[in-house]
Amino acid sequence: MIIQPTSLAALTWAGAAAGSTAQSWRIGSVLSARPLGVSPLGLLVLQIGALTVETAITGNQLPAQFQVRVLSLGAQPLLEVLLPQPADPVLQRALRERLPQQNGYAPLLATLGALAQRPMLRQLPPNLRTALAGLEHGMRTPAEITQGEGLRLAISRSGLFLESQLAHAQGNLAALVEDDWKGALLRLAGLLDQRAQSPPPPNRADTAPPLLQRGLQAQARLPLPLLSDDEVSPLLDRLHGDVKAALARLEVTQLEAGIMQAWMIEIPLQGDGGRDVLQLQLEFINDTVDGNPGWTLGFALDLPALGPLQGELQLHGLRLSVRLWAEYAQTAQRLERQFAPLRQRLAACGVLLDQLSCQVGLPQPSGKYSAVLLQAIA
Repeated sequence: MIIQPTSLAALTWAGAAAGSTAQSWRIGSVLSARPLGVSPLGLLVLQIGALTVETAITGNQLPAQFQVRVLSLGAQPLLEVLLPQPADPVLQRALRERLPQQNGYAPLLATLGALAQRPMLRQLPPNLRTALAGLEHGMRTPAEITQGEGLRLAISRSGLFLESQLAHAQGNLAALVEDDWKGALLRLAGLLDQRAQSPPPPNRADTAPPLLQRGLQAQARLPLPLLSDDEVSPLLDRLHGDVKAALARLEVTQLEAGIMQAWMIEIPLQGDGGRDVLQLQLEFINDTVDGNPGWTLGFALDLPALGPLQGELQLHGLRLSVRLWAEYAQTAQRLERQFAPLRQRLAACGVLLDQLSCQVGLPQPSGKYSAVLLQAIA
């Protein structure tokens, strides 16, 4: 695969020939790489270490994050893609069992919304009503996640870290489980298992790949199921399947996080007139230009008033780069009107803003993992 640097990358390469960038490109060095999107010419844009390059895909797609080893330098550096080691059989079996069962949170949130509107809900057993209330309590509000501490707590209680927190917890374990999204799902699933005469069928006819291999995807609200007001039993059967599918999706994400060393986190939100899903992708970056570690935070959200949104924040020390995407032009304009106050707030915090942009149209989602050699032209 031939990689031709963009004009910016070519300048970066030339200017860094004797600097820290060149040092990081020694033969045998291992660099982080990831797709950034597609150029106007239809070429795939990659970030490899500190450089941005373009390449024409020849049938193979690259994962959302991967590593490359420098095999040779010169005018055409040759890079080898390093894929993760195969998972152990136990992990593979667990993924195979859960992947066909998984589904997103949107169907579950739609079923919960329809169930909340049924007058017969008050006639359910008290323990089931309590479990439903616990699941509602686990959903965050927009006001909470727009604050740093609120977002940290939402991530912590998203279900992804429940077992780790229980293993290191001191104090009331029951309260920790009760306040966690996965804990609330498990409690409700147990009660619905007791009620059901048979296990719910899988919610999907196909088998979708894990979230990290799919990349960020904004998830729209689903319409509420159309049933008469006195029909609660069919909704509970539907809820049973939705809860099982949501648990399978969460457990696949937990299993995948142990392999990929990255986190894909989904947070259900109590939105305006309905419920939404905020998707976050968090990755620790070790090989920055200046040698200091950094973080990349991606997000995807589909709000009725704004449409699908996606963003990426890269933080290296006190330097921040922000890239936003919106499907609709009017949404991009609304976001750009907030750029000036955002710059002022960041400056007041001592953060140096290297980039702040918003593009119309969503970036191309990443493909699944494959092995390939990359040949770079610089």
